[in-house]
Amino acid sequence: MSTLLALTRRTTLAAALITLVSGCATVSTPANVAETIANTPSLSTLNGLVASAGLTETLKGTGPFTVFAPSNDAFKAVPAKTLETLAKDPAALKAVLTYHVVPSATLSANVKNAKVKTVNGAQVELSKAGDLVTIESAVVTRADIVATNGVVHIIDTVLMPPKK
Repeated sequence: MSTLLALTRRTTLAAALITLVSGCATVSTPANVAETIANTPSLSTLNGLVASAGLTETLKGTGPFTVFAPSNDAFKAVPAKTLETLAKDPAALKAVLTYHVVPSATLSANVKNAKVKTVNGAQVELSKAGDLVTIESAVVTRADIVATNGVVHIIDTVLMPPKK
């Protein structure tokens, strides 16, 4: 009888423990491109600039989008004067940011060596050699952050669109 009682107690304790642990589990909700950028600490500078340029709602849209997202370190390498100029000129800021966005969802495995048109309207050169993916002179340092409306690839350089 004591064996049966001990077994019942263990089963009850195990069931309670499973309930407790499953109740603490975090269920991640799918995020769109804008939320993905906002939730990635190494993209906090980009997130602030996206908001300043009024592009947050666009990147929450249906897409699909591929965002080649410059990291905080990439923005640190941009001359302060350039960032000041962009901060004072919303149209120029928007042009720079949309130069980093391609209107399709492209995972790194699907990158082809080719020119593609950005949301800005200008062409960028995508290249792939093995697992290394580049866009113009920037290297993808973290690829394939999948969002509900596209994909984000973190890059090591802020790209400047060609002068019109």
